[in-house]
Amino acid sequence: MAEKILFYTHPMSRGRIVRWMLEEVGTPYQAEIMQFGTTMKDPEYRAVNPMGKVPAIVHGKTVVTECAAICAYLADTFPEANLAPPVKERGDYYRWMFFAAGPLEASVTNRTLGVDIPTERQRMVGYGNYAEVIATLERAVGNNDYIGGYRFSAADVYVGSQIAWGLQFGTIEKRQAFVDYVARLSQRPAYRRATEIDDALVREMKAAS
Repeated sequence: MAEKILFYTHPMSRGRIVRWMLEEVGTPYQAEIMQFGTTMKDPEYRAVNPMGKVPAIVHGKTVVTECAAICAYLADTFPEANLAPPVKERGDYYRWMFFAAGPLEASVTNRTLGVDIPTERQRMVGYGNYAEVIATLERAVGNNDYIGGYRFSAADVYVGSQIAWGLQFGTIEKRQAFVDYVARLSQRPAYRRATEIDDALVREMKAAS
């Protein structure tokens, strides 16, 4: 597809995940910086994402929201970037992408908000409990260089971002497997480019405020 991607984001949001993914893909994109509580809630943007949140992308006539979905879409749309394994080898790729979007994010959010799930109610919750989620994730990133095994993929962009933020803000326990995994990912040129762009935008916003 030749269309340039329109990328709605804010440098202090989950949009950082998608910028990293876009830099990995290497396709041209135009970033539109949205503001919390104002332009994100405008009717014009709600026509793109009714939730009034970022990130979102528009690619031709295709609109995609939700970070995991955007990462998966970009990996499939630009196969030359080699960010998704062959279909027959995608078991771990899908598993961990959606594990991070579901159990990991839900358990970390609830723990951060002080939501304690009673033991007798844990079977009603998709993730069970935080301790099991973290232990499962630790084994996954500790057994291989990448979340899906031997090769880097879009799942690493998404899962790695979740872990990196959790370590930074203290919402995920600082275990050596997590530290080592994030260190490997942060050496990627695309990660560094994306981080430099968003960090520069944050500095500009702070200087202007």
